[in-house]
Amino acid sequence: MARYCAIAALTVGGLWLFSNTVLANTTDFVQKINNLKRSGQNWIEIDLSDQHLFAWEGGNQTFTSIISTGKATTPTHPGIYNIQRKYPQDRMRGADYDVPDVPNVLYFDRGYAIHGAYWHNNFGTPVSHGCINLPLNNAQWLFDWTKIGTPVIIHD
Repeated sequence: MARYCAIAALTVGGLWLFSNTVLANTTDFVQKINNLKRSGQNWIEIDLSDQHLFAWEGGNQTFTSIISTGKATTPTHPGIYNIQRKYPQDRMRGADYDVPDVPNVLYFDRGYAIHGAYWHNNFGTPVSHGCINLPLNNAQWLFDWTKIGTPVIIHD
């Protein structure tokens, strides 16, 4: 079954609406992060401006990886999400790409996923269609560590 790295977002009355979150302002991010740091729960932080992923266990950072997020024409959108589905391997297709055997796929919003990338080595540079690409060994570690429902915080 093919998956798609695509997302739709819109603003309504100044609020960004995503499929599983509503964000009014930066305070929502800060509050969610502070709550997760106090919880002891596993969670994932994506820093778009720094092109890094951080895995946390409560307030303890346990893992970091350089990543590649969406390019300007197909950006990765900030938001508060949860891992919805996991596949050890999947096929991803869009209007201008068809990539078989994408490894360690963690879907967090419709066709948007965190996954390994074997087709490029431009980590640290936004190159994707909105997904979050990781080097293969880091994608494997994250896939094994992550459970369905793990929170994902994406911010600038």
